[in-house]
Amino acid sequence: MSRIKLTAGRIRDLSCPDEESQVFLWDSDVSGLAVRATPSGKKTFFFQGRIAGRSVRISIGDVRDWGIDEAREEARTVQKQIDNGLDPRKEKAARLAKIIDERECSLREETTFGIAWQTYLTANRAKWSARHFTDHLKATSETSKPPGPLAEFLSLRLSEVNSEKVKAWLDREVTKRPTYSAIAFRKLRAFLNWAVEQPDYQGIVAHDACSRKVSRIKLPKNRVKTDCLQREQLNAWFAAVKKLSSPIVSAYLQGLLITGARREELATLRWENVDLKWKSLTIRDKVEGERTIPLTPYFESLLRDLKRINQTPPPAERILHGKRIKNDVENWKPSEWVFSSKTSATGRIVEPRIAHNRALAEAGLPDLTLHGLRRSFGTLAEWVECPVGISAQIMGHKPSALAEKHYRQRPIDLLRMWHTKIEAWMLEEAGLKFVSTFPNNKVPVDTSS
Repeated sequence: MSRIKLTAGRIRDLSCPDEESQVFLWDSDVSGLAVRATPSGKKTFFFQGRIAGRSVRISIGDVRDWGIDEAREEARTVQKQIDNGLDPRKEKAARLAKIIDERECSLREETTFGIAWQTYLTANRAKWSARHFTDHLKATSETSKPPGPLAEFLSLRLSEVNSEKVKAWLDREVTKRPTYSAIAFRKLRAFLNWAVEQPDYQGIVAHDACSRKVSRIKLPKNRVKTDCLQREQLNAWFAAVKKLSSPIVSAYLQGLLITGARREELATLRWENVDLKWKSLTIRDKVEGERTIPLTPYFESLLRDLKRINQTPPPAERILHGKRIKNDVENWKPSEWVFSSKTSATGRIVEPRIAHNRALAEAGLPDLTLHGLRRSFGTLAEWVECPVGISAQIMGHKPSALAEKHYRQRPIDLLRMWHTKIEAWMLEEAGLKFVSTFPNNKVPVDTSS
């Protein structure tokens, strides 16, 4: 190989003919240093040497980025590594890996709580219910009034969320909204436990930020909720709920009491899951995924009314702010939801508590949550001496005894017998009259009007 001293002019004049794949210009000052040119016009400094008896070429860089003196210095460094028994390729890879690790570490440390929180929601959305996902969005909402309890964490770096920050946050939140802060704390703890297991966040998450010690010191003790309708309150409760302006909300609230279902289990009921022929409902179950329960006579009558309303097309016109507006009757179709809502983004009932609280106030009854209606079903069922396992299966409680798990396979007809008794007793206590419209079934009819 002929060698000449590399100069800027000689490198500039170097070109590769189209019939050649590459040409070289070897430096006379530093052994092994050369410039390679290709037909595309690209020119690169590289070093050629021998490692363990084999000839290898190691790229140094583009001639536009490296000066000649810099390339010579790098070539001498590579030769020294070979002389010391080192492989320059491995040394370079190790340096690059270190640079990448440092860059990634820096990026991870700069990751904010808000970015990681959004990743957390995206990763788990498919496994969560719509309500559970919405609750997480509300917990970090900066636009709500007041802002969500976790909103102040969004701008912090994830590495800054430690036990001291959480303690200070709880001190402020617990005094303003103790129950909501306890719920938000559990969401925060679940998020940090998830982040600890993610490769992108390992090493920057304080695993003890939401320790049991923190919750024990800062959070108020959970009080057992006992809100429940009493036997003597049924008359006033049914009377007030049946007077609600929305028949959908009225039927929904009565359904919660009569079925003992969880609020979202009943709110997400679709018409395809209502079997009016065989008198059954298939509802989503928190434990088993879904469960089938009897459709009792009175509740069936409420659903038939809702079905009639749902299948009635709107009028051709409506009056809005004094103006006649045409309804899009041609594209109208019935709702898939049993408890539908024209104002909700989901198309179904979302927040019935306002109407329920209004009914309670009108009836002069104490505060009662929607879950309290579920608790009321389980409690009031004992008045007809319903076996605990029967009411628990209707409500969707997980079996708690060996016999219940493995030795009780109750057909829906057995559940229906007891469920109908429970409903009939509730309505009798509520002062509703009954007429028999189905064999062996009493269908209550409101004759108070």
